[in-house]
Amino acid sequence: MTRTVEVDPARLDRWVEGFGARHDGVTRADGPGTVVLTGGDGVTATGEGFAHERIGLVLVRRGGYAVGRDEGAELTAHTCGTAYVQSRTKKGGWSQQRYSRRRGNQADGVLDKVREISLRHLGRDAVDALVLGGDRRMAEQVLDDPRLAHLRDLPQRTLWDLPDPRLTVLRDAARRARAVQIVITTDAGDGGPVH
Repeated sequence: MTRTVEVDPARLDRWVEGFGARHDGVTRADGPGTVVLTGGDGVTATGEGFAHERIGLVLVRRGGYAVGRDEGAELTAHTCGTAYVQSRTKKGGWSQQRYSRRRGNQADGVLDKVREISLRHLGRDAVDALVLGGDRRMAEQVLDDPRLAHLRDLPQRTLWDLPDPRLTVLRDAARRARAVQIVITTDAGDGGPVH
């Protein structure tokens, strides 16, 4: 059984102490940018940080978008907006095809807008890493633009579980981007809690 937790880097040592208290001690074998813990009861925790000074964020869903640049844990540039992409219709035939085309055109309009904003906030050499979030397919389509090719090879973190992007969601994504993501694994047969 596995579970993932996100720990603020400033709280990591305290979290490790708590892990040791809950799992009969802890052996720590960290590597560069990683945390590797083994509890006395056999539970393991492996974490990876995302320590980059300048992080670009591209969040997009059918209901909205947010693009931002986070420098040193401070949002220095951002643009957020709402979008309307019609949902599916139950009607068949020509009507369904017409709505499908309209939905496609609306989604393309949102993607074009997010690409332009990304060019403005996340131009070449503006960021060291990238966070994509929201709708996976739409976020990845943003990067299909050749003008954004410089973003594709950057270290990436993904947050697909985000709601419709707004400024508060963008701020939360920036915070989560810097967190240490720790995967806790326990033997399913031991019946013990996973913390």
